[in-house]
Amino acid sequence: MTEEKLIIHPRPSSIVASLYTLRDLNVDVAILHGPPGCSFKHARLLEEDRLRVLTSAMDENDFVFGGREKLERTIQQAVDLFNPKTIALVGTCTSMIIGEELTDSAAAAPDGVDVICVETHAGYANNTDGVVSVLEPAMECGMITTEELERQRRLLAEATNVEIRHGAASKGYLAPSRGDIKYKTAERLIEIIRSGKKIAGILNAKKETAYMFADELIALYETARLFGMEENITIFSNTDINLGLTRVREHAANVMKAFDEQSIPVHEIIGGLDEYAVTGDVVSDLILNKYGVCNVTRRCGMFEAAVIAGVPHALPMEAFAGMELFSITNGPRQVAPLKDMGHQHVMVEIDLHPQTLGVSTIVASEFGDTLRAVAADIMAAEIGEKK
Repeated sequence: MTEEKLIIHPRPSSIVASLYTLRDLNVDVAILHGPPGCSFKHARLLEEDRLRVLTSAMDENDFVFGGREKLERTIQQAVDLFNPKTIALVGTCTSMIIGEELTDSAAAAPDGVDVICVETHAGYANNTDGVVSVLEPAMECGMITTEELERQRRLLAEATNVEIRHGAASKGYLAPSRGDIKYKTAERLIEIIRSGKKIAGILNAKKETAYMFADELIALYETARLFGMEENITIFSNTDINLGLTRVREHAANVMKAFDEQSIPVHEIIGGLDEYAVTGDVVSDLILNKYGVCNVTRRCGMFEAAVIAGVPHALPMEAFAGMELFSITNGPRQVAPLKDMGHQHVMVEIDLHPQTLGVSTIVASEFGDTLRAVAADIMAAEIGEKK
């Protein structure tokens, strides 16, 4: 009998995953039925992203005698304060352990307010279970179709597999790291750009994180354009505006608009912003076939480097054989797995997630700004030498 792998570093919570999914469905108010500090950081951040997050503020007495009265009082306060059309009642470890029935309290909401009961807790092995716990009742009340629910199940299953293979669940303990020094990496990338090598710029981002990860590719293209090498850059992007939950499609449209406004061509759409875990086959086919042979629009030959922003570890290394890889993640614990896979340059955008909540336009990235600054310095120095 194989012993189950014990993961001892902190990992994302199913409760938090439920809250983000409610946000993506444009639910107005989420009420956490649990202690006031449960999921505090994310609950506060989500209030900046159009989701009101309240708590029933269960205490030690409620742990014994139940907190139904507090939950129903909180529902009424939510109605009085925000006049919501939709309210989600979200379980926590406390309320689920003592057996609170969220559906019993749903009737406290007045007519005209739709209530979703999310039976979840933080004890699931994978945080994707928290997403399913929202999508199932959302389908039952008509917020999504049966087809979309099944599509999401497939995506979530593969997202879990990605984390087990090369992500946060791949080892028992992963030490956090800030990755490679950004200005040194920028210097190397500029060398490659100026050498005339062909580069694939790949956005494979998860939902709203695309607002910053897209900036990495904008900076790549701008830098190539500064040196007259933009024809060697090919942009792949998982920003299909027709795929995903309501808010996810909005994010994709906003990112595509930003690319267009800055005259940056997106050569290939590789999926939606919720499909980051399943884009690998599309990327492989494009790199190995469409761009691996002579065609009417490009020279012959493979890409010699790739800049991958978002979830690089979801893409198969077979597609990048012989390439120099520059990969950007927002997970400090993702650096070691990416290095183990063979990504030569790995950088981390620290605090990316808080900066991309509640926005609808591109957010400047540290590596993107570093690349721009180094390129500008090189250009200025060379102009000065010519005078």
